[in-house]
Amino acid sequence: MILGAALSAMLCLSSATESKAGGDTVKIGVLNDQTGMNADLSGQGSVIAARMAAEDAGGSINGKKIEIVFADHQNKADIGSSIATRWYDAEGVDMIVDMPFSSVALAVQEITKQRQKIAMYSGPGSSDLTGKACSPFGFHWTYDTVALARGTGSAVVKSGGDTWFFLTADYAFGHALANDTMEVVKANGGKVLGQAIHPVNNSDFSSYLVQAQASGAKVIGLANGATDTTNSIKQAYEFGLGKSGQQLAGLLVFITDVNSLGLQTAQGLQLTESFYWDLNDETRAFSKRYAERMHGQKPSMVQAGVYSATAHYLKAVAAAGTTDGPAVAAKIREIPINDFMSKNVHIRRNGRVMRDFYLFQVKTPSESKGPWDYYNLIRTIPAEDAARPESEDACPIGK
Repeated sequence: MILGAALSAMLCLSSATESKAGGDTVKIGVLNDQTGMNADLSGQGSVIAARMAAEDAGGSINGKKIEIVFADHQNKADIGSSIATRWYDAEGVDMIVDMPFSSVALAVQEITKQRQKIAMYSGPGSSDLTGKACSPFGFHWTYDTVALARGTGSAVVKSGGDTWFFLTADYAFGHALANDTMEVVKANGGKVLGQAIHPVNNSDFSSYLVQAQASGAKVIGLANGATDTTNSIKQAYEFGLGKSGQQLAGLLVFITDVNSLGLQTAQGLQLTESFYWDLNDETRAFSKRYAERMHGQKPSMVQAGVYSATAHYLKAVAAAGTTDGPAVAAKIREIPINDFMSKNVHIRRNGRVMRDFYLFQVKTPSESKGPWDYYNLIRTIPAEDAARPESEDACPIGK
């Protein structure tokens, strides 16, 4: 614990010492989990992705050097909001990116409104970021709970999984994911038989799996993420739930999770993502460059999203000729997003990036041709199908 606290303190300190505040830089802060449950899908990989985007932009914009700083929010909203406030107010940070853990992102979202500073969310999933908690300066970049529900949830119901029981992580993201998926299940004629709410970063899922098993539901929906997802899948596999006819639906599964689980355990899982390294020549080219810096590890959709968001922000700053928040926010919305993740993508008034998603199924060990060859593409989910209809949008911006 002492070593962990010391490392976290060092990581937070690095954000202050890596560069000095001032008007001669375009400064971007990567705020995420460096040491905990979200470190693999985000962490240093997201810092590397942001640095790659800065390098690809030439290292400077409008004569100002691009600087990347980072800090560990430790998956705590109070720590994340404190860092964001210090960065915006005292250290000259112009934009904050990533922020896995929705409670952190929702806290930072409020600060963007007060400071009129930009935040681009690749790591968190709560759809409230573009709903009741939307901000003119906040952009939900990579995925959200509505897309996950409309992708994985809808596919599982349509394939016969019409009764559900949820294991729900007890924080903003988990509740949003469970609620959004419940809506999809019911809209497609399915039934929700119950849910068990578990603590975040939980190690023992036995009692929750017993409840799920006793419910008789065909599908156990995992409304959690990171190590909570991998732990629940591993323990469900040990319980032999699959042999009893119950199906697991991992509602947020990253490629780093599949790598941790191994194909023997993860095979057959259906999941929804906005990026996969082996989709096309462009995704493979980016992922090859990334892997060269990350000891062979392929990027998660969060890490790819950090690159995409950072690159687009820098284009907006160049077009605006300033780092002023309102001016840059206008350009972020005005310039279409064109990169290896998505083509000719626009952003809704609420900050939701309207990109396509992909429904994948995890390969069997015999299907995989090598390291990180994990997914079979089932179908592409058009952006309008993956997003909440604008008629149901709770964001007050522009209304």
